[in-house]
Amino acid sequence: MLIYKIFRGPEWDDMQANGETLGAPIDLADGYIHFSTADQAGETADKWFAGVDGLWLVAFDADAMGAALKWEPSRGGQLFPHLYRALQMAEVKWAVPLPWDGKAHRFPQDMT
Repeated sequence: MLIYKIFRGPEWDDMQANGETLGAPIDLADGYIHFSTADQAGETADKWFAGVDGLWLVAFDADAMGAALKWEPSRGGQLFPHLYRALQMAEVKWAVPLPWDGKAHRFPQDMT
């Protein structure tokens, strides 16, 4: 199963340059890296990134992340994937720009 992390441009640049990340400021404050499923990603973008351009949608294989990935209740009791370790560049399955069209972010149609 693929899970998704939304990165601001500079955060994505830093991860590529350093080969890993402990996440965005909210991840550091919470003590884990926030992810979303395909069904949750749009709501995550609307809640935390509305109007923000220059974002990247990055996909990861949840099964390959091992025991450090926990599924925990969050918004509305939904289970969200949270990673309790550094995220490695080598774990990236794919990454695409996540453009803002003035009303919403445009997600790839083939997200699963």
